[in-house]
Amino acid sequence: MRMRKWKARPVGRRALLVLMLAAMASNGAGQSASESEVSRALDGAIDIHVHAFPDDRARSVDGVEAAELALSAGMRAIVLKNHYVSTAGLAYIVRRQVPGIEVFGGIDLNLTVGGINPAAVRYMTRVSGGWGRFVWMPTFDSENQARFSEEDRPFVSVSRGGELLPEVEEVIALIAEHDLILATGHSAAEEGLMLLREGRRQRVGRMVVTHAMNAPILMDIGQMQEAARLGAFIEFVGSSMRTPDARERVDRFADAIRRIGPEFCILSSDLGQAQNELPPDGFAAFLNALQSRGFSEEEIDQMSKENPARLLGLS
Repeated sequence: MRMRKWKARPVGRRALLVLMLAAMASNGAGQSASESEVSRALDGAIDIHVHAFPDDRARSVDGVEAAELALSAGMRAIVLKNHYVSTAGLAYIVRRQVPGIEVFGGIDLNLTVGGINPAAVRYMTRVSGGWGRFVWMPTFDSENQARFSEEDRPFVSVSRGGELLPEVEEVIALIAEHDLILATGHSAAEEGLMLLREGRRQRVGRMVVTHAMNAPILMDIGQMQEAARLGAFIEFVGSSMRTPDARERVDRFADAIRRIGPEFCILSSDLGQAQNELPPDGFAAFLNALQSRGFSEEEIDQMSKENPARLLGLS
C-alpha cells in the first residue's frame, strides 16, 4: 500500500536556498538530481539517522534546523542521533519549535550513559513526550569498534564467551516492555545476530541492524539475510555522495538490497557532519543514486517511507 503524501510548509529563505542547492547534488551515478527529482524523492520520506548540534563535534545543523530543512523538503519524520547523550529531550524541544514534522530520538549505550545501563533506558522512557524510541547498542565505545580501530581505551561489551551479558538481556527486556526499537549499533556482525535472536526470544517488535555493511560491522549477505529472517530491518546509509568511493559503495548496496529484498531494508542518510552535504540534500542524492541502479519508485518509497514508518510505529 502506498504511503499518503505529506505536504511541507515553507520555513524561510535559508531552507529554500538549501533545497535549490540540493538540485545540483551529485547522485553518485555521474548525474545530477533535478529539483523535481529531489522533491519527489523526499516527499513523505523518513530519515532515521540524522546527527545535529548540540554535540561535542562539528555538525552542519542543530536539531531545530535539521527539522526545518526536512519539513521544507516535504519529509515526514527524522530521528536525531547522538553517540553520547540521549536525544529524547531534544526531540521534545524540536517538536515544539517545528510543528508539522515527526521528530524522534533515542539513547546510545556508550560510556557516557553508563554503557549497558538499564536505568538510563528506563529514564528515557519517562522523558516528556515519549519521543525517545531508539535504543542503540554501543557505537563508538563498543568493544568491536575499539578492537577494529586498534585503540587501547575503555570500551563497552555486549557479550562474553559467545553469550550476551545479563545487563544486555535486561535492556532488551525493557525494549520489549516499552515497545522501543532495538538497534545493533557498532556491534560485530555475529554479536548483532545474537542481539536480534534475544530480541526475538523476548518478543521485541521493532529491530534494525545499524548500517550493516559499514565498518566496523561488515555483515555479509548471509548474515543480513538471517537478520531479516529474525525480524529486523537492514539499514543502508548513504553518507556523502561526493566522496570518491560513492559510486562503488552504492553499487555494493544495490546488489545487497536485491539479494535481501527491499521489503527488509531501510535507507537513511547518517549525515549532519560539518564537512558533508546537509542531511536532506545527501539523502535525496542517495535515493536518486539507488533509483539510477534500477530500483523502481515503489521500491525506493518502500525503503525510505513505508519501512521506516513501520519501524517507528507511524500509521
